[in-house]
Amino acid sequence: MIKGISLFTVTMLMFFQSYAQSDSASSIARDSLAKDSIFVIQSQDEEKNVSHEKKSVYTLKPGVDIPIVAIGTGWSLYAFTKIYNKPRADTLQIQSLNSKDVNSFDRWAMHPYLQSLDKASYIPFYAAMPLPILYFLADKDMRSDFLKLTFLYWEAMSITGLLGTNATYHVDRFRPYAYFHDSHGVLDNGAPLGVAKNSFYAGHVQIVSTPTFFLAKVFADYHPDSKIKWVFYGVATVSTAGMAYMRIQSGEHFPTDVIIGAVTGALAGILVPQFHKTKSTKAPSLSLMPYSTGEINGLTLSYKFKK
Repeated sequence: MIKGISLFTVTMLMFFQSYAQSDSASSIARDSLAKDSIFVIQSQDEEKNVSHEKKSVYTLKPGVDIPIVAIGTGWSLYAFTKIYNKPRADTLQIQSLNSKDVNSFDRWAMHPYLQSLDKASYIPFYAAMPLPILYFLADKDMRSDFLKLTFLYWEAMSITGLLGTNATYHVDRFRPYAYFHDSHGVLDNGAPLGVAKNSFYAGHVQIVSTPTFFLAKVFADYHPDSKIKWVFYGVATVSTAGMAYMRIQSGEHFPTDVIIGAVTGALAGILVPQFHKTKSTKAPSLSLMPYSTGEINGLTLSYKFKK
């Protein structure tokens, strides 16, 4: 919220020698001050009208947004078919894996495959994706912008998909569970071998992070004075951290995988709405007002800063 604070007042002395001036000169000065007074009144009226006018929170940029959505969506659909059909790791590759080759930051959190936790992680994964759309319908202020918000959400998810699938497509990193095997290269606990090289980076974490932070950002923009807007950010943080924990404990990802997934997902969810925020239009911050002490006439210059 913008609160007009008069930070400084500069008096522009336009001395009129009242005892030496003619009536015509005094008349011209008064007319000039009257015009300035009208300018100030018009500026104040304009400010009031703008404050009562309902502004669009976001503005789409079709020339930029449509190509981004098209490229992100197209690549994601293509890459998904590739990353889940990578050549399977053979026995020699699995036997050669040694946890000592993993950096110390990731090594401490390595776990064997835990199928129950892996399956459980799909619950928040699928629940998070429709969450923003459902909330757009429930919130009366967002409902009127449903199509616009849905498109922006699609754009955020397409960027998430582009980044995530591109990383997994080009980088073969064995999942932590691949390091837990017997001498014959057989993985513990029936861990899936077909996707063992898809550790980088954590797609589940990214997919939970993007929609939850997107919703938090949009809620804050539509309800900037709400006392619960930080609750949305809290839920997004806890949800993302919870998913990260599940993916590490299930042996699916290293800590660095989930950190990158969380950060890229949150950035996509927050920055896409931010880049589309409508620039506020308001009355001029600079205003002129007549100034008079009886003997000295002039103008005062006032500037309003954002709070």
